[in-house]
Order: sequence, then C-alpha cells, then structure tokens
Amino acid sequence: MTTIAETGGDTAAGAPLVQVQDLEMYFPIYKGVLRRQVGSVRAVDGLSFDIRRGETLGLVGESGCGKSTCGRALLRLYEVTGGRITFEGRDIAELAGNALRDMRPRMQMIFQDPQACLNPRMTVGSIISEPLDEHHVATGEEKRQRVRELLEAVGMNPEFANRYPHEFSGGQRQRIGIARALALAPDFIVCDEPIAALDVSIQAQVVNLLQDLQEKLGLTYLFISHDLSMIRHIADRVAVMYLGKIVELAPVEELFNAPKHPYTKALLSAVPVPDPAVEAKRERIILTGDVPNPANPPAGCRFCTRCPDAIDRCSVEEPVWRNLGPAKGSNGTVEDHFVACHRVE
Repeated sequence: MTTIAETGGDTAAGAPLVQVQDLEMYFPIYKGVLRRQVGSVRAVDGLSFDIRRGETLGLVGESGCGKSTCGRALLRLYEVTGGRITFEGRDIAELAGNALRDMRPRMQMIFQDPQACLNPRMTVGSIISEPLDEHHVATGEEKRQRVRELLEAVGMNPEFANRYPHEFSGGQRQRIGIARALALAPDFIVCDEPIAALDVSIQAQVVNLLQDLQEKLGLTYLFISHDLSMIRHIADRVAVMYLGKIVELAPVEELFNAPKHPYTKALLSAVPVPDPAVEAKRERIILTGDVPNPANPPAGCRFCTRCPDAIDRCSVEEPVWRNLGPAKGSNGTVEDHFVACHRVE
C-alpha cells in the first residue's frame, strides 16, 4: 500500500508529463423536431501545450472561453473531438473501457464548488474512500487508515470521518474534495477554479495547502482560474485562453511583467496593484463589445473584433503560434515565450 509520504520522490523534474497537440472539443447544436445538427460550439479549438512533471501550469481567461472544458477533456471526462493527449508518452485521447479505467487513478480533479461535488448522504470517510472501493485498492482497516492519513494530509481531524459534508464550512469541504482527489495517489491533478467559491480569507489557506502537497508528493497541476493574483502566486507558467484558443504562454513573471498579446495586456490591466501611487497612474485597457459566439467565431484572429490594436490582416488571417525566444522562468530556469498575434514582432 502506497502511503501519502511515499507518492512523490521518484519524479523526473522538468520532463513533460502531459502533452497536448491540436486538441479539439466541439459540442453539437441540434434544432428542429428531428433534432438535426446545425452546427457546433467550438469550446476548445486546436490547443497545443505541455505540462511538465512537478510544475503548475496556470490557465486563465474570461468566463466561457473553454478553460474548464479543456481541463475535463485532458482527464477524458469528455470524448474529445480531435487531437492528441499524451500522458507519459501514451496517447489517451482514444482510450476507452478498461484501458481508460486503468489510467483514471493517475489523473484526478478538484472541482470548483465543494458543496455540489460532495454527496450529502455520504459520510466524509465514505466520500474519501469511494475511489479506493471503485478501484479495489484497499479494504477494511487498511482503507480506514488511508482515510485517516488523507484527512491529516489536508489538515483535518481524522475523527471527522464519520461526519457529513453539511457539518463543515466551505473551506473544509474543499479540503475533503482535495483528500478524495489524493486517495489514489495521482500524478496529475486538474484544479478547476478550486478557490472561486470560497471566502477570500480561506482562499490563501487552500492554495498554500495545494502548494505544500505538490512539494511533498511531487504533484503536477493544471490550475484553472480567473484570479490573476492567485495565478501569479501559484503558477510556474501561464497560458492565456480566449474563445477556445491559447493566445499566449509564458513563464509567470515574464507574462506579468512583459505581456505581448493585447488580450493579455487587457486582462492584466484589470488587476489592482496594492500601491496607491502606482494604481493612480496605471492605464486600464477597456475592451468594447462582447465575446463572439463560439459556434460562429470570427475569421482570422478570434480577438480581432475587440482588439484595440487590430489591423486589416487580423480579420482575415489567423495568427501563427510563434516562439518569441527564451525568457527567465521560475527558480532561474529559462522557458520559451509563445504568442499568437500579428502585431507582435
């Protein structure tokens, strides 16, 4: 039986754990009495990136841009429309049945709303041990010991195993969700806005817990959020998503200090700075219009209808995903800075 303290130590830091190539996730649109398909919502439309073992890749963007859909597609909670999802060198995009089931313990998810994702009729111990039962990992006293160990790992009293979710606060319920995600000792966890439903005073505690668990267990995170301040705190690299596509990907400090894409600049201009003198002089970029319909995205650059720097070329030609060269990453490493924009040289 693998214990909490043993699950992290043998990871090869920096090697790609998850590689995504041309990932597509389309949802059909049906109309009429005969329910004929008349189109598709292009929630995720041709994403390519990798997530290295032991790192946290932040994924940010407006509501409805496809962040959560991307995370669920990586875990194969959806049948992907196209592309490749390579997990430790194995393409899991086409897996089904027992082959997919065997991969499930390696990949887990922490959901946004801890109240909605916990069964109110089950005790905390039953909720956390459900993955162990489903995959026949442990039974009897061994299972009870694992539940106690998981509760301790997320900073909760093991005696809480016999209580029900409604007896806990939002932050405690999210810790229970984290314990459940850790039950099968995964390598990769998708954190789908795990702090969005929590009080501000609790958010930092949960994020610090995730960082401590990552360091202790060697976990790899895809951290989805619209909170750019929290992304700056937890992420190693950041991918900025707009209308189903990633428009910029860079080390976190490089992205915050020297953003290249106009959409990234607009997002960062909305983040308040805790310095009144700097805040008073900052220029905010106010985007006009609404996000286009993902079922009928604009030709060329997806952002051209709202971009303050758009030129004629932007509305007819889709920008190429380009590497701008190395930039300083976390811990002194050198990472590449990618962007998709005609105006960036």
